[in-house]
Amino acid sequence: MDRLVSRSLVALCLAAAMFAAPATFAHHSYAIYDSARTLTLSGTVETFKWANPHVAFQMSAQENGAGEQVGWGIESSAPSILARFGWTRESIKPGDRIAAVVSPRRDGSPIGRLHTLTLLDTGQVLKTKLSGPEPPASVSARPH
Repeated sequence: MDRLVSRSLVALCLAAAMFAAPATFAHHSYAIYDSARTLTLSGTVETFKWANPHVAFQMSAQENGAGEQVGWGIESSAPSILARFGWTRESIKPGDRIAAVVSPRRDGSPIGRLHTLTLLDTGQVLKTKLSGPEPPASVSARPH
């Protein structure tokens, strides 16, 4: 009887591992971004998505304050990570004028990984995991 229970437990664990594996491998790497370079993009937020696995937004921007307006896709960390740095789902919204410091994609496409974001109308700086030291491990919950 013990042998049957052991085999059943092993089979159950293997089945659970098989179902978990696709989600584990689905997460992509940030190797597509050139972490040795940064660009400062100034422009207007077009869309903002506060959702897992990554917060993302679209902006119409000029690179380093010059040139024509180009549509850029910007990606950051998960909402839970950004919340530790003071972000909320209302931190930015379409129409906000911003300056975003990003690492651009290696292939030259207008997509970047966010380091810091400055709201140009207020001067507020929103940081990400990439832009400074980690917050304290114990972060108190804030009322919504």
